[in-house]
Amino acid sequence: MTTWYMYARAKDQYVSYVAFSVRSEDISSALDVFGGLGAFGSGGSEDTDILYEFIQSRELVHSADAELNLREIYSASHDVDPVFSFDQNGTIEDLSDYWKRMVKIFYDSGTGLIELRVHAFSPEDAKKISEYIFTRSSAMINELSAVARSDATRYAREELDRSVGRLRVARQAVTEFRSRNQIVDPAAEIGAQTGLLTALQAKLSDALIAYDLLKESAGDNDPRQEQALLRIEVIRQRIDEERQKYTSSDTEGRDFSSLVGEYEGLAVDREFAEQTYLAALASYDSALTEAQRKSRYLAAYIKPTLAERAEYPKRMTIIMLIGGFLFFAWAIGTLIYYAIKDRR
Repeated sequence: MTTWYMYARAKDQYVSYVAFSVRSEDISSALDVFGGLGAFGSGGSEDTDILYEFIQSRELVHSADAELNLREIYSASHDVDPVFSFDQNGTIEDLSDYWKRMVKIFYDSGTGLIELRVHAFSPEDAKKISEYIFTRSSAMINELSAVARSDATRYAREELDRSVGRLRVARQAVTEFRSRNQIVDPAAEIGAQTGLLTALQAKLSDALIAYDLLKESAGDNDPRQEQALLRIEVIRQRIDEERQKYTSSDTEGRDFSSLVGEYEGLAVDREFAEQTYLAALASYDSALTEAQRKSRYLAAYIKPTLAERAEYPKRMTIIMLIGGFLFFAWAIGTLIYYAIKDRR
């Protein structure tokens, strides 16, 4: 019966092989003397473990069924070969169990290599399924790599965002101060006032010297003396007016010195915010560069193959195993029978 079924009803199964591993490239900087000049690949054991479970997961089976119509592929010959084919009316749980029969995974945890043996009832279907598994596995590894890069740079990105906000507030405060007081830079204003006072002091000295010389050479009724005294008085008034600007109050009751102090405080806050921003930007660039240096990808060392002949089911092996099992069952039954008979 078994021989008849294996040769008359069992459908040929074709196998597509695909093998790959998760690689992680740590590319050293060209300026890093001790880092080497090349890119050295290393396996990601944790990612390979995840990938091993993912290939057997119901999620992959469900998506493969939606994309490739696994039920139709595996149930096409169910009427002829119900033993090795899938029942079209089976549930997703049944399909997941059948998937594990048709997709064999060989995983070497030491080297991180995964080899798949994908069975189907036509070589094209077997290759199509193996290609789909590789594509989905590669997409999942890329997603894991993107999540890892995002996690590696998230803290630096948050710190950069905070520093940008702090810098924006500090610059806005300086802008509001200038707009409110109509002063671009109080320090420059002080420099201009100091220069003006110095020039007025020089003019006052010249006027006093000229007046002394005029008194020595002219009479008491010389009108030039009155003009010289008037000039001296005007210069002194001008000096007093300029000096009063340092202590005179504006419409809000603040004098010029308080404005200078307020501006200096705002300038210090802005400078600190700028330095914090530059440090955060450098830290973010460094984190981003470091994350980009370490990328993971799926490397196939055996691409999905297209079978030329059927390898399964192993008809003679199955017949011999069933024959051997039946023989041992008969032998054991016979021994039990004669043992019971001898006791009687």
